[in-house]
Amino acid sequence: MGEGELRDIATRLHSASIRLLRTLRREDKQTDLSAPRLSALSVIVFAGPLSLGELAETEQVRPPTMSRIVDALVDGGLVTREIRPDDRRSVRIAATEAGVTLMEAGRDRRVRVLAGRLQSLADSEIRALGRGLELLERVTR
Repeated sequence: MGEGELRDIATRLHSASIRLLRTLRREDKQTDLSAPRLSALSVIVFAGPLSLGELAETEQVRPPTMSRIVDALVDGGLVTREIRPDDRRSVRIAATEAGVTLMEAGRDRRVRVLAGRLQSLADSEIRALGRGLELLERVTR
């Protein structure tokens, strides 16, 4: 396959990914959290307890910015700061039960919306999409 064809596929995939995220992000309005707070909470819930530095690096922001985001999540009862007993200088950010519940409910809403849209496809198209997803998962690892 030529470079032009690869760029065309990459461009279409990029556009489709953005449209998909925008469509599903509409479901996140029910959380009353800003996009940066919701994103950070998602990382904390689904990646497990992290240090502030790890979280900032994952979210591609500076630690002071992440500290403000975490402060708001702590104030909202969605995460806690846990001091490690073996190193009192080390703090881990962990999700509370309320934070986990909020994220799982949001994921369920987004998946429900997406599944509803997939119902309009033929079974053969859904199987083809599944094969394409296997490739996409391999490319994004």
